[in-house]
Amino acid sequence: MKVYLVRHGDAVSSGVDPQRPLSEQGRADIRKIASFIKPLEISVEHIWHSGKARAAQTAEIIAGAVDVERNCSARDGLGPNDDATSIADELDAYDTDLMIVGHLPFLWNLTSLLVASKETADVVAFDAGAIACLNHRDHGPWQINWMITPELLS
Repeated sequence: MKVYLVRHGDAVSSGVDPQRPLSEQGRADIRKIASFIKPLEISVEHIWHSGKARAAQTAEIIAGAVDVERNCSARDGLGPNDDATSIADELDAYDTDLMIVGHLPFLWNLTSLLVASKETADVVAFDAGAIACLNHRDHGPWQINWMITPELLS
């Protein structure tokens, strides 16, 4: 099983828009990521996002690249400060590939739990718009297969 963890793209400040949608740069960065992953033919059953505007917009753009637009939905427990333990436990029992679009520090904590079995491990840095592919085999520890950021695609 693979899980693709995506940090939302750059968002406008809350002073400009309290909903904090993606900025123009954020949209451009996510389109770069979507263009990069499209030829990889990633197949996921669902894309989960937190429901916040910036995460929902990121998920919608990426959904077009992986052809799962109808299975892209908001999910409780993916907010910036939510406890990653319940999602990590659920992923350990999940059997189909999945994409999660979220926020910091949640994505740091989830990745740390999956790879190092503790939330405080500093496993990976998630720049805005970054995507990491983690692989899980036979209930052992998760491994980071690859990661890409919009900056690397410039």
